[in-house]
Amino acid sequence: MNVYKLNQPYGMVLLLVGVIGILCTVLNQVKVTKIAAYAAVILVALLFVAAVFKVKTTFSFVPFKGVSGFLAKQIAFKWGWYVLFAGALLSLAGALSTKKPLNIQPVNQ
Repeated sequence: MNVYKLNQPYGMVLLLVGVIGILCTVLNQVKVTKIAAYAAVILVALLFVAAVFKVKTTFSFVPFKGVSGFLAKQIAFKWGWYVLFAGALLSLAGALSTKKPLNIQPVNQ
């Protein structure tokens, strides 16, 4: 299932959050990076839920519940979903593992 065919503006927002997260990481903006990481995880989870509902309702026109359930099970999610979730979770892990810089004062002798 193509993410952008599901909802193109939603896909653009997901890309925009990713670009903002990368730019803020390069520019060392820790707070914005954390917000972008949380937003990415939430958006990917919502996208997955939307895709599952889309698959479940695709065969709703079939009058027999067993046949529609069988057809819905035949649609499998591919490896791209794992990559999408892994990227969002890695960005969240990276944003949460950042430490504040230490202000070490030099010792005067």
